[in-house]
Amino acid sequence: MKKLMTCLGILSLLYCSCKDNPEPQQDNEEAHISEANYLQNRAPLRENPYLELPLGSIRAEGWLKEQLRRMADGLTGKMDSVYPEVAGQRNGWLGGDGDGWERGPYWIDGLLPLAYILDDDSLKKKVEPWITWTLEHQSEDGYLGPVPFDKEPEPEPGLQKGARRDWWPKMIMLKILKQHYEATGDKRVITALTRYFRYQQKELPETPLDFLSFWGNRRGGDNLQVVYWLYNITGDKFLLELADLIHEQTFPWTTVFLNQVKDDDPGYPWSYGSTKRYPFDTLEIAKITLSRHGGIHTVNLAQGIKEPVIRYQQQPDDKYLYAVKKALRDVRRFHGQPQGMYGGDEPLHGNNPVRGIEFCSVSEMMFSLESMIRITGDMEFADLLEKITYNALPVQASDDYMTKQYFQAANQVEISDRLDAAFETHNHHFTDFVYGTLTGYTCCLTNMHQSWPKFVQNLFYGTRDGGVAALQYAPGRVKLKVADGAELRLEERTAYPFRDMVNFKMTLSETVAFPFHLRVPGWTEHPEIRVNGKRVDVRIEDNIAVIRRTWNSGDEVTLRLPMKIKTSRWFEFATAVERGPLVYALKIPHTEKRKDRGDFYGEFREFYPASEWKYGLPEQTVRNPEEKIRVVENDWNQEYPWNLDNVPVELRLEGVKAEEWKEIRGVPVMPGYWNKLKSKEELEDIILVPYGCTTLRITEFPTYNIAE
Repeated sequence: MKKLMTCLGILSLLYCSCKDNPEPQQDNEEAHISEANYLQNRAPLRENPYLELPLGSIRAEGWLKEQLRRMADGLTGKMDSVYPEVAGQRNGWLGGDGDGWERGPYWIDGLLPLAYILDDDSLKKKVEPWITWTLEHQSEDGYLGPVPFDKEPEPEPGLQKGARRDWWPKMIMLKILKQHYEATGDKRVITALTRYFRYQQKELPETPLDFLSFWGNRRGGDNLQVVYWLYNITGDKFLLELADLIHEQTFPWTTVFLNQVKDDDPGYPWSYGSTKRYPFDTLEIAKITLSRHGGIHTVNLAQGIKEPVIRYQQQPDDKYLYAVKKALRDVRRFHGQPQGMYGGDEPLHGNNPVRGIEFCSVSEMMFSLESMIRITGDMEFADLLEKITYNALPVQASDDYMTKQYFQAANQVEISDRLDAAFETHNHHFTDFVYGTLTGYTCCLTNMHQSWPKFVQNLFYGTRDGGVAALQYAPGRVKLKVADGAELRLEERTAYPFRDMVNFKMTLSETVAFPFHLRVPGWTEHPEIRVNGKRVDVRIEDNIAVIRRTWNSGDEVTLRLPMKIKTSRWFEFATAVERGPLVYALKIPHTEKRKDRGDFYGEFREFYPASEWKYGLPEQTVRNPEEKIRVVENDWNQEYPWNLDNVPVELRLEGVKAEEWKEIRGVPVMPGYWNKLKSKEELEDIILVPYGCTTLRITEFPTYNIAE
């Protein structure tokens, strides 16, 4: 009863927060709290197994905290001075006449969670003007965002000034306002979003999501997600009607994902940037598959892949879940790379390991997976999130977080402005792979910041049965309510993902019973769980171990996840080596060169190999990696690990000298055959290091038989 009265009091407060315009429709269905302590879906939405915790309740520790501090001291905290053209006072989201599209909100979408996770007042002060201006300048009709021009302005180099009524950039601000409310409880957000969604409901029939650009209908899932969140707070029935309309106008991802793919699909000439408007032609949609090259924009895919799962909450048809699972399988098969991402130098572009992976795709795929985990409780999504975070993410920004790569690749042995390996190369004057600020395209300069903070925010969840869940492993701590409102402080001490032990220590306000959910990754075998030093047998179902017991303050839980060395086949039978959550790549020391050509792209950094890289792997090693590869755990004080100087773990093995590699304008070209016979004299000791620690690397190796 105590919990019920508390929940009703909170709901009453939230309802009252919308008093200005218009009043939410307080129906008879209360927000569904169940046994949980945090916001749950209300009927008719389907209950979610895992529940978001308030922003700021989860803190990073150890190397992960240092990662966030590097961001705060780097581009994330300095965007307004490094890139004032977009992040300065002329931005339309601050009332100015300059950039008024996606890039300003992109930055704040990462800066805001970083500020509250670090509890950094200086960063919060940078966020505040963007929130204040947006909330205080809402139009009478409910419109949110930069003031539209009476006449579209003349183009200005480096700025996206026009299309201010485009729905797409508003979707990013919806995410920002949601996070701001969760961190501060600012009631103005509920009022503003209620008014804005009524505005959308009125305007969308005549000006659909893609009326100014196609981005809105591809990314409608971001809009839909916040509509459901607001419904869970206010219970306004019109929001479910709006959700139907948004889903109807969003690109039909479910249909496309379910389309039959073909191994010999030559590619569909339909441009990834098509401005084809809603409603979509059925015959055209039937031609689009994930096996084709060039048909789907990779950031749209990273964002759109969550839309079927988000819709599943209102329409729990298993086709939505199946479609997304099939999509992930097809993307891996036709475009996948070992670090968890896919070849997409803007459009989908196959699985050649020199194909670029856009930084925006990494950030957005992470956010999509985080969203889908909470809704489904499916640990396949959690495993993929882990792989992307601990492999693809660290390499795409410099250690000081002051420069970034627009594209990364699984195999890259040179990073320079002569590389010609990407679809977009000529559009960006050969700056796609170099480390810079304005290099490549600047969407990623502003969108890279949400990745690490939102990962931290998804280390822990509340559960619908009043417990706590740890579904990603990293050094951190959390404060939350469990059971009937008891306070739990949970500290996670670990050297994961470089070591196999994860330790939790509980501090409780009282002795209390609640479930503790732990993810058991799909890659591990024979995991071990101990409570206060004693091994416990816990049933593992769908890769989740749930420990149900009465807990005391001071209790400790230890999870051991054995990491075996495994190999996997990729492009043209090339082999990658993995151990636990980490993918390993050839250690290639490098030299650095700074260059400034005097053009728009400014100064950037190039990297060249300082050692041999032309190696393959013996087939005998590929088939027996546990016997042929030695694991070496280096001394590591758990400081920042993501470079060759601080590598926490290495793999030692014999490689095959392979002069058959070709290099064309700095791009490594895989030998075009498999299992050629080599002699023992051509073997040489090599070192593999975690992919995330590399700048230059070979990740996919040709394989060779060794003559006995």
